[in-house]
Amino acid sequence: MTTHGATLGLAASARAWAKVNLTLHVTGQRSDGYHLLDSLVVRVGVGDLLVVSPSDQFELFVDGAFADAAPLDGRNLVVRAARLLDNGVGRGARVTLTKVLPAAAGIGGGSADAATTLRLLAAHWGLPLPDDVSALGADVPVCLHDTPQRMRGVGEVLTATGPLPACWLVLVNPGKSAATPEVFSRLKTKLNPSMPEVLPVFETAPAFAAWLGMQRNDLEAAALQVVPEIAVCLDALQDALLARMSGSGATCFGLYESAALADHAAARIAKAQPGWWVAAGPVLS
Repeated sequence: MTTHGATLGLAASARAWAKVNLTLHVTGQRSDGYHLLDSLVVRVGVGDLLVVSPSDQFELFVDGAFADAAPLDGRNLVVRAARLLDNGVGRGARVTLTKVLPAAAGIGGGSADAATTLRLLAAHWGLPLPDDVSALGADVPVCLHDTPQRMRGVGEVLTATGPLPACWLVLVNPGKSAATPEVFSRLKTKLNPSMPEVLPVFETAPAFAAWLGMQRNDLEAAALQVVPEIAVCLDALQDALLARMSGSGATCFGLYESAALADHAAARIAKAQPGWWVAAGPVLS
């Protein structure tokens, strides 16, 4: 996460980068209902913007293309993250959230906002980050990292995977949301193979895409039943080295070898589908 001026009591800003599940293997289910995952997660250089500035009380303001989907109360993970860090003391700060990422889209927008809020407010208030942020959601721990991570368990077991070859993603959402519980409820098999115990070292984007193609998103077939437009998104990305759905949907990604190829694909898709959300950015590594 890149921050600007993250100093005690001063104004600071940071991007909450999109989180993309390049793979998502559902490997089991615990007795409490939570699903076990094995996922290669990356952050992409497209994200919401958060700005923290001094205030006597905690305030949240939201603007941007998807502001209408972001409540200002405790339903917003920004508010919940601030409350977790403040721990009832009543510290003040003004947080402005510019929503660039669509909500409930499978790219961790709210979780990334929460993680970025924690980092910004920890610097602003002079506090350490909480030891456990899982109460904010399974994706928040991984969103505290900008580098690629292997995410296992219910999201709490994280292993840095090392740098990946330079590559770019085009993110495409058809303007539909896929409710995660509904997608999981349609999953036929909840005990699937994990990724290899040791992940290969990839020298080039094509080699990386070829290996990813042998892995899976086990939720894709189930999400297609909820949002059939996912198939149209995947078809629009057929010039990519790899096209796949992220998370529980409905956002899909295409992996490209260069910024020029990604930008060209994003422009082509946006022109053909003006009602879709389309963005291109580098994989952060």
